[in-house]
Amino acid sequence: MNRILTLLFATFLLTTLSAQEKKDRFDIPWKNGKLKVSDNHRFLQFENGKPFFWLGETAWLLPSRSNREEASYFLGETAKNGFNVVQISILHDINAMNAYGQWALPNGFDFKNIDKKGEYNYWQHVDYIVKEAEKRGLYIGLVCVWGGNVKAGLVSVDDAKKYGKFLAERYKDAPNVIWIIGGDQPGSIKPEVWEAMATTIKGIDKNHLMTYHPFGRTTSATWFNNASWLDFNMFQSGHRRYGQVKGDGDLTVEPNTEEDNWRFVERSQAIQPVKPVLDGEPSYEDIPQGLHDFTQPRWKAEDVRRYAYWSVFAGSFGHTYGNNSTMQMFRQGYSPAYGATRPWYESIHDAGCQQMKYLKALVLAFPYFDRIGDQSVISGTNGTQYERVIATRGNDYMLIYNYTNHPIESDLTKISGEKKCGWWMNPSDGSLEYIGELKNSKQTFFHSSGYRSGNDKVLIITDATTSYLSKDQKSIL
Repeated sequence: MNRILTLLFATFLLTTLSAQEKKDRFDIPWKNGKLKVSDNHRFLQFENGKPFFWLGETAWLLPSRSNREEASYFLGETAKNGFNVVQISILHDINAMNAYGQWALPNGFDFKNIDKKGEYNYWQHVDYIVKEAEKRGLYIGLVCVWGGNVKAGLVSVDDAKKYGKFLAERYKDAPNVIWIIGGDQPGSIKPEVWEAMATTIKGIDKNHLMTYHPFGRTTSATWFNNASWLDFNMFQSGHRRYGQVKGDGDLTVEPNTEEDNWRFVERSQAIQPVKPVLDGEPSYEDIPQGLHDFTQPRWKAEDVRRYAYWSVFAGSFGHTYGNNSTMQMFRQGYSPAYGATRPWYESIHDAGCQQMKYLKALVLAFPYFDRIGDQSVISGTNGTQYERVIATRGNDYMLIYNYTNHPIESDLTKISGEKKCGWWMNPSDGSLEYIGELKNSKQTFFHSSGYRSGNDKVLIITDATTSYLSKDQKSIL
């Protein structure tokens, strides 16, 4: 049965890819130049000044579990879903082998004769993935080696230098690479290995940005904020619900704040020098809360929306989404981790995955570089946990995310304009609903659909003299 399903899916892929190539035209972002940190050190932008809002998809095991057809199909669907970055782990295990039976390190960290004539090796498959992503306007966030290998002592400083040199020379001219050092590990574990790898890559490759993917409920700013190779910070808010701890000394945040990923934005931006920051691994859609006990409730679409809006409205420059099945490229023939039950080619159509594009469209609809997280626009005492309202604003607009749709009082005088206009946006479908013209004062807002967790809404307020949205506009797209 498994073989029949595999053959059917292969036939489907070939048919779909042919159709995809004929009809799809993808935006190529690097036509605007290389990525760089903005002048205010809080965002990413292109060389021509155009803003880059990072919207990431997670496919850690794409290099080892996908063949060419699967990789191409996945990348095409990812681009159509509105993502512009895919985070992958190119050496998830020292003994990694790909779908073609090719070893990643047949000669250890000796890469002198890695490319042999007539052979489609492990790294040529990674090349293929990077190139296919390039065709579709996608950046590839390359995690060089998953952190557990370094923690286990399987990568020495000398290995890191050899490997870093190999990677930098191989991908320094690709327009769509972003380097990710680390991989689910605190920066305090084997920092000399991470430093060696990062500085070696940066010494050769002057074209690409670099960050560090840390352990759950930590931020790279804790260890590497002053490192010259770290262009922007990344935190992993992780997969635990409020109050969920193992009791083994793993509590790295205040009790009962585990889901508050907005705190990591504020914490990272409080460290000098300020660098752009984003959540590179929030709770994944359809993964058990806490990961390891499969009887626990699973994170749903409304949860991944909450993480995304909380983080971005707190001041991050983008967001990475993840899905249990997609991140491990699970399908028939592979053993599932974390209780995955559905194949990745189904999970890429899950609700939360489809809904991320509305956030990107919303943020890019307004002036970009003057946007800040500003909770002072919320009058009175803000709520805690799911009642927390997170606000972001520019000079003449404000956006307020309300997860439970409870009544909120907002101070409209915090932005310009004697008169204001207001809209509701539904984060689950991007629909807009015009509220009307508003006085320049403190006002209470409550959407008529009612109060409940997951009935999230974005309140949009603008200076009435602006035209970022039209009064009859029905969708943010």
